[in-house]
Order: sequence, then C-alpha cells, then structure tokens
Amino acid sequence: MHDSYPEFQLRLPHGGPSARGRLLSESGTNGSQKMMVLAGSPARPDVVPSFPERTPSSHRLRERLMVDGVIRKTTTWPGWLEVVEDVECNSPSAAGEILMGRSCNGWMEWKTADGRPLADFLDQVWSGPSRAWLVRGPHSAGPDLFRRAWLPEGRVSLTAARLRPAVTQGISKEQLRAFVDEDYGSTATYTEKMQLVEELHAFFSRMRPGDTVCAVSDGRLYSGKITGNVEQLVAEDGSRILWRPAEWGGDGFPLDNLPQELRQKVSVRHEVVDLTTVKAIVDGLGVSDEELVEEALADGAGISAEPLAVTARREVELPEPTEELRKKLHVHRLEWLQEIRQLLDDEKQLIFYGPPGTGKTYLAQELAEFFGGGREQVELVQFHPSYSYEDFFEGFRPREDPGTREVAFRLTAGPLREFAELARREGNRHIPHFLVIDEINRANLAKVFGELYFLLEYRDRSVRLTYSDEDFFLPRNLFIIGTMNTADRSIALVDAAMRRRFAFVELSPRIDPTRGLLRSWLEAQEKDPEPAHLLEALNARIDDPDFRIGPSYLMKPGVYREGGLERTWRTKILPLLEEHHYGEGMDIEVRYGLPALRTVLGSRTTPPGQGEGTGGE
Repeated sequence: MHDSYPEFQLRLPHGGPSARGRLLSESGTNGSQKMMVLAGSPARPDVVPSFPERTPSSHRLRERLMVDGVIRKTTTWPGWLEVVEDVECNSPSAAGEILMGRSCNGWMEWKTADGRPLADFLDQVWSGPSRAWLVRGPHSAGPDLFRRAWLPEGRVSLTAARLRPAVTQGISKEQLRAFVDEDYGSTATYTEKMQLVEELHAFFSRMRPGDTVCAVSDGRLYSGKITGNVEQLVAEDGSRILWRPAEWGGDGFPLDNLPQELRQKVSVRHEVVDLTTVKAIVDGLGVSDEELVEEALADGAGISAEPLAVTARREVELPEPTEELRKKLHVHRLEWLQEIRQLLDDEKQLIFYGPPGTGKTYLAQELAEFFGGGREQVELVQFHPSYSYEDFFEGFRPREDPGTREVAFRLTAGPLREFAELARREGNRHIPHFLVIDEINRANLAKVFGELYFLLEYRDRSVRLTYSDEDFFLPRNLFIIGTMNTADRSIALVDAAMRRRFAFVELSPRIDPTRGLLRSWLEAQEKDPEPAHLLEALNARIDDPDFRIGPSYLMKPGVYREGGLERTWRTKILPLLEEHHYGEGMDIEVRYGLPALRTVLGSRTTPPGQGEGTGGE
C-alpha cells in the first residue's frame, strides 16, 4: 500500500470540467478505502433517473450535502454545482457518484493528469475491464444471509472452513489447489475440492474493487459493487470467513423477470459464479435505454456506439416473410411462411420431414439465411449412423502439437458448441443464428444430444457438461432446423423426447407447398409443364406416401438438356422405386417408366392435378 497518492481527476459528463480528489490510506465503515473530494470541485446539477435506485447510499449522501450547502450553485462553474468543502467518502466510487449523479466505477474513472487510472496505484487492483460475480451465502450460514448481514453491513462473504490463515489475496490457483488438497484432506471429495479451488481463487485473486457483485434473496436479484480487498475473520466455531466490502443497490429485481441469459447464469448452483459474460445486462437492470444512451454520450462515446447494456437486452426478432421470398421459394401462400416463422419463434426447433426430393434441405437453408440475415449466421451439419456426442458437441480428439509435432488427445469443441458460443457473444445475442441439421434421424439422437436434450426444452436453464465439467446453456438466439427423410425407416429411432422438443412440418408431394411446387417453378421458368404432369401421375401410382417422389429431382438444369428428362428418370427416380419394391417381383419400368406414364397421360383429357381424384391424394 502506498503511503501517499497523487491527486486524481474525474471528468464530468457532456465534456464538463474535471473534479479533483485524493485517495486516503484509511478504510471506510465497511472496509473499503476512502476517497476525499477536494473543495472547489464541480458537480453535476442533475442526476440520472435511476440514480436513487441503483446507488441509494450515494444518492442520500449527495442529497444531504446539498441540504447542508456543501454542494451548491456557484459562479465558478457556470451551469454546474460546486463542492465548497472537502468531502470524505467511503470509496472512490461513492466519491465519483456524488459528483456525476449516476453509478460510477471510481477505480477506473478517477485518473491522474497523465491518464493513469486509480486502480494502478493500489495493491491487488489492476486496470482493465471490470467483471461481474454472483455470490451465494452457504446453507450453513442460516437463512437469508444477504438481508441479515451482507446488506446492513455492506459486505459479501465466503466460508473457508479449513483453509490455512497464511493464504492471502492474489494467490495463484496452483498454490491454492495444493493448500486446499492438504487442508481439507478427506473431509471433501475430489470434485468438491475442485469447485472449492475455483470459488476461493475467484474471491481471493480475480475479484477486485469496482467489480459488479450480485446476490439472490427471497426470489430477487440484488446488485452492487465490490469496494475493497479481502478481509478474514474467525468464527466462534473456529472456521474462517472471507469477506469483501460492497456497496449494495436498491430493492432488487424479480428473478422471473430477468432476461433469459441472466436467468441461465443465475441458475448455476455454485457459491461463486462468474457473470462477466452478462455484466452489461446486470448493469442495465432498472435503467431505460434512453438513460444508458445518454450516459454513453455524456462519457464521450460516439453516437453510433450503442451501449452494450442496450444491445444485450434487445429482443431476438425473426423478420416477417415477404412476398419476394414466397416467389423465390415457390411457396403457395405467404401464410405458410408466416406459420413457419411463428413455430420457430415459439419452439426454437423445427424439423422438415417428408419423402426424398421434396426440397427439405434447400428450404431449411434458404429460410435460415432469410431469418438469420445472411449465411454468416447459418451452420450446416449432416448426421450419419456413426455420428456421436463427441462429434456434435465436444470430446477428446487426437491433435498434433504445433511445436513438438506430437499427437495427444485434447478436448475439442464440436459444431454445436462453437456455434452456440458465437451466437452468445456480446453484440450477437439479438441476432438469430441457425443450425441446420441435415438427415437428423440417421444418427442415434439420444447418444448425439446426451444431456443437451434438457436444454432444447428449457432454454433458461443450464446443465453441467460431461467432458469439460462446465455449466452450459443454449442461447435464446440459437435456432435449430432439422430435415428428416421419411423413406429412411430410421425415423422410428426418433423417440418421444425428441418429438416433444421439435415442431414437425411435413413436406410431401400430396400437400402444399410441395404439391404445386414443380408446376409453379416450371411456369416461372417458362418451361413445358409435362414434367409436372408426369410427376403427379407417378405419385398417383405409389401407394406408400413416404415413398412418393419429390419435385426437386426435376428442378435441375440437366433435366432440360437433350435427353435429360429420360436420363434423370432412369438414373435417379426408378432406382429409388426399385429399392422400395425390392423382392416383390414387380416390373418397375412397366409400372413407373416414362412410356407407361405418357401413355396414361395421353389417354386422359384432363392432366393430373386438375381433375377429380388426381394429384396423389
């Protein structure tokens, strides 16, 4: 600890003048280091609307100073107030808040004349982005530790029952791991020791003054700021308790009303949980978008730089289907596309199922790109019989070390984990991302999804992963579209759990939009309608609806070259039907060949699909 500190300055919002302050060596009432606001400093004449709720103690201090005339109008700073006496505050943040009229991270916003933050001058505190934490009171501490002790005493604590007193702030994780293993011995299991090391290391060495801290009490989430370093005390039973001073905010927020990402993180049942990935959401609780933008502009951010707290809580919105999209996909009605959008919005997961050639994969990709806003937000994976959880999500795979060229098994993320992490990055969370799973029923789904089954239905919860032993959740902006070929009898492997978690949409030649797709496409291409008549006649002869032929076989350029239709029929369509009737002794050419179908069409006065009883119904 330094014996003396330089003078620090705090620039007021909207390009205002700078206040002056000095850090004191002594601690405030709750253990945080005091800060002196020097007389002659300017102060903001108003406060932001959320100031009384977010920082009630600083609001009360500012109000009292104004009543006492310590902060008052002045001619020294036209349009601003002035602090006419030195004011001693419990922390650098409190000192900044009474001047700024809003929440303030004093360790970063107070700076020397050459721009160095106050954090650079404190032991165990360093400059850089602050973090956010959730700390839970242990069950052994009794009911509602937050209201009973943390809130009135201005602190947050963590029990370290058997940890040796020699452990100090800033200890490395490796040192801490050795101490925990020795001090706790047989009183804790291996996994308990691992978790204890993570929690103690976070409390000792990763937390710092200025970080956001949260607590849960009586179904509400409370937030505040860490304002000092680790202190230790010994309880009556001889166990040690670690605590840090904290300034708590107002009345908290109901857990059920929190944004989904925050609820997911808060659901993790550890005593210390890192909330840094959702810090912007926490800091924006109870604050309007307008106020957050105003604060950002007041601090000199460009008008195009939307505050993270605003971006983080924007809703995920799928765009409305357009008439242009309907025409591009040759869908019969715009209402059908609107229903697909609604299903995705409600369920997050959808499967297109039907016979081969019905355009399931094409439609899935096109809709994913439209609803996601581009190919950058779409990832395609194809399942197969040997596909596994380790391929899909994460597992140990052989990897070569670039330096030694040795091969070793390393934990490697699969496409779902990588894509989910991309979707939940800051700035991406309001943008829809689509994972397209082609041939989803060809893999053993229970084996591939594992514990992720749970997350498909409960997007606001997290699960502990099998390999990495981390808590994982599916972000709200990750959508899944699967395709399923009903001609592949492995559809029977789709169990009830999977059926319940997906919306199923049939694409079949017997119903729209697939039924009229080829005819619509031929009209748009100004081509002869004969292929549509032939396909309808073919499907009218196929008894099993799961084996009827889709139009995509006849929507390729090669079909319309010289001899292309005959070639496609002989090499693509007839082999499918040969397999379907294998062992029946049927003459496939006689029943399904082009000459037979053209003979049938020639004997009709009305093409199939336009008369009664036709169209494969």
